[in-house]
Amino acid sequence: MLLRYATGIDTRDWPLFRTCFAQDCEADYGSFGRWRGPRAITEYMESAHRQMGATLHRITNIVVESRNDEIVARSYVDAVLTDQAHGVTHRAAGFYDDCLIRTADGWRIARRKFTMVKAGLNE
Repeated sequence: MLLRYATGIDTRDWPLFRTCFAQDCEADYGSFGRWRGPRAITEYMESAHRQMGATLHRITNIVVESRNDEIVARSYVDAVLTDQAHGVTHRAAGFYDDCLIRTADGWRIARRKFTMVKAGLNE
């Protein structure tokens, strides 16, 4: 589901994106916002990406482990987002710390914290 997240955003497949999250998930993206539940985070991402051109979210360095009776994952994200209206490309790099749960429909993100490492703008 970590890679499905990137595919959902980049293809604007919001039903697919929504399947990444547990029903009672909590997502903390720092200055971008905080959301509870898959509907809230999906609505935000859909709105934030509506006017963008192509995007590329690369998820790498995925480490998944069992810790204190939880499954946790850390993955790196390198995102390239094009702003068609202003002719600029935004670049953000950071990492996700996730708590994962198994549901009847497969693995889902129950809690996520995004930490920005670098953001920039290319014109």
